[in-house]
Amino acid sequence: MTTLGVIGLGRIGAFHTDTLSQLDGVDGLVVTDERPDVVAQVATKYGVRSVDSVDALLSSGIDGVVVAAATPAHAELTLAAVERGLPTFCEKPVASTAAESARVAEAIMRAGVPVQIGYQRRFDTAFAAAKAAVDRGALGTLHTVRSTTMDPAPPPMEYIAGSGGIFRDCAVHDFDTVRWITGQEAVEVYATGTAQGDPLFAEYGDVDTAAVVVRFDGGALGVISNARYNGRGYDCRLEVHGFNDTVVAGWDQGVPVRNADPHNDFPTGQPHHFFMDRFTEAFRTELSGFVDVVKGAPVRGATVADAVEVAWIAEAATESLRRGAPVRIEEVRQ
Repeated sequence: MTTLGVIGLGRIGAFHTDTLSQLDGVDGLVVTDERPDVVAQVATKYGVRSVDSVDALLSSGIDGVVVAAATPAHAELTLAAVERGLPTFCEKPVASTAAESARVAEAIMRAGVPVQIGYQRRFDTAFAAAKAAVDRGALGTLHTVRSTTMDPAPPPMEYIAGSGGIFRDCAVHDFDTVRWITGQEAVEVYATGTAQGDPLFAEYGDVDTAAVVVRFDGGALGVISNARYNGRGYDCRLEVHGFNDTVVAGWDQGVPVRNADPHNDFPTGQPHHFFMDRFTEAFRTELSGFVDVVKGAPVRGATVADAVEVAWIAEAATESLRRGAPVRIEEVRQ
């Protein structure tokens, strides 16, 4: 019997509750959120048990925890679960800053409790196939990895206010992907961006469109594009270029592009609308993997150590945007 707790019932927390409620191997769910009305709605909708506080949830006899609260709460909630000896799944990022992420990682390592970080692209079948091709040497020496994340519209501005900025909130998925795909560590980051949409982006010191170049220690370059406004749909693509071959992921019939070639009708499907419909199966596979972790299996997804390295890349990108110049990873680690 495996019972899990879910902390935080915003859009991703409610989505995870839905997914977990349908997974084999999950026998019960306990949910909580700081908003009692939301807790009641989610509990009723999915037929799960609810409690009125994090402490009540952690003391309810659960076997593992899913942390899906707002970013500023991730560190505290993850450590609270780990201190109880509960295997934990934490949505990215581990903490609001890279330095704090590193401190949290050290505490988790001392506790010896397994923690998985929510980077679901690793569980997408096409992304995983691209990784397998790289690992078996089919592409030869890698020279460029392009990763794109463009949302159809920004999340609520109250979320943006506490997200830490586009590099810590959105681009971290791309940073994790290119680091995972290449198997290399970032050395230097150059980031630039503009804010042409909601004026609150500029007020918060953020941008709504960004481009990042990451230089890796093995020689590969990561080229990353992010945008909060992409009216045709949710665009998430990966291109991996090697000396011998190229593979792509996300170039399916639902890719939200309009082909200008009159002799080519690709793509013909309904454009992906949002990350939750684009990665429904990846999320399911990811959370199934976490259920296995709760039962004693090793973490197959992103570890806390992975998340810390990604956080340093995001930190360097944020600093690079501020400076208008490249930033070496070793500079922000100091």
